[in-house]
Amino acid sequence: MLQNLNTQRHYECEARQLISEITGQKIPKSTEIRLPFYTDYGHNIKIGERIFINSNVMMVDLGGITIEDDVLIGPGAHLLSVNHGLKPKQRKELELKPVLIKKNAWIGARATICPGVIVGENAVIAAGAVVTKDVPENTVVAGVPAKIIKKIEE
Repeated sequence: MLQNLNTQRHYECEARQLISEITGQKIPKSTEIRLPFYTDYGHNIKIGERIFINSNVMMVDLGGITIEDDVLIGPGAHLLSVNHGLKPKQRKELELKPVLIKKNAWIGARATICPGVIVGENAVIAAGAVVTKDVPENTVVAGVPAKIIKKIEE
């Protein structure tokens, strides 16, 4: 189904229906997902209202990914909810850690959100950042690994 979504031409309503089937939830009309869109399972993704997901976003969702309302996700971003153990004997075992993107967050192009991370409300993730730890609300993070570079004042 995902291959059909990404390789065939679809009207917006058809694409929304296919994404709804992949995720197992009705995608709101206020949410826009640009193609191609990639996921390994899809049914572990929860998408809120007024979301914009740009092209080439990858969601590894076995551990669960929740995207609250009014979130922007830039092109080529990766949201990962699965990891492997560091020790050689643990590497074949999966570690599932949910990702939560809170309301009004903005994830820049090609940013990577690692397993278990919570991105706080109104937070901004700079393009290309690798986020390995929770991001407080109303902050801007950048870099590899991502660090707070600015507090957002209301």
